[in-house]
Amino acid sequence: MTVIDVFAHVLPPKFLARMAVIHPQIMDQFPYMKNDLLTDIEQHKAALPADHQQIISAVNLNPEDFVEPEQAAELCREANDELAEMVRANRDIFPAGVAMLPMNNVPAALRLIDEQVVGSDALVGVQLFTQALGQPITVAAYEPIFAKLAEIGAPVWLHPVFDTHKTDNKLTFSWEYELTQAMNDIVAAKYFRKYPGLKIIVHHAGAMVPYFSQRIKYIQSAENYADFQKFYVDTAILGNPQALALAVDFFGSDHVLFGTDSPFGIPPVGPTAVIEQAVNDMAVSPQVKAGILSGNWQALQQK
Repeated sequence: MTVIDVFAHVLPPKFLARMAVIHPQIMDQFPYMKNDLLTDIEQHKAALPADHQQIISAVNLNPEDFVEPEQAAELCREANDELAEMVRANRDIFPAGVAMLPMNNVPAALRLIDEQVVGSDALVGVQLFTQALGQPITVAAYEPIFAKLAEIGAPVWLHPVFDTHKTDNKLTFSWEYELTQAMNDIVAAKYFRKYPGLKIIVHHAGAMVPYFSQRIKYIQSAENYADFQKFYVDTAILGNPQALALAVDFFGSDHVLFGTDSPFGIPPVGPTAVIEQAVNDMAVSPQVKAGILSGNWQALQQK
């Protein structure tokens, strides 16, 4: 069985070079991105275990944080084309990629979805972040993106970023809180009811939600509780089979997908082996494990 990692990262080198021209010290702001596995595909391939594939998305070097709307749109277009070519040239390990969008230019973002995702043989959805330009991802300006993706049946990959209004951000816990808050905002905005075709894959196993599900059940409405269960989540919590079992219990065995956040988490090549072992150590049936490792992604593509 080929294991399919739905949440792995790259940094397309031509895109990085364009961003470095705009801001020569850009990588000093993101030292964790100074990782050869993000840009060197041969090293990346060599680090991947046999019979493993990855759905690749770009790290959060987002053009809208650095340039005006039209340039941001063009940079995203070029990056998506480059990512698609990475997929086509490496089908053995990259069956698909995930597009990036210029969040300071929503009309252009909608055009990029139509032109680069709809009907694509390489890009199967888009990556959004818990905030964009200092605003929650659920502000009204961004809602047309969710509506468009629901209409075409393409998933959202939801990735955390720090809340720039806070001064005490810490990587271990803050990203998990931001994911949880974004999930709560999506539910509160009734997106799953407004857009029945909406599919959202949440990084880091749904963050705090599985562990506080009873608080959701008794504090929020039954409708909200049901909507929280509509998210898909990955397994990127660096191990912990008991925690993964809670995610399966809350979201359902068909809504948990193998994802690692590679190449981050466990140096030097990422956490793939540790997370795969955690899935294999879960106290669930072989059928559930097989679904997590590949079958659930394949089924999601058919929906």
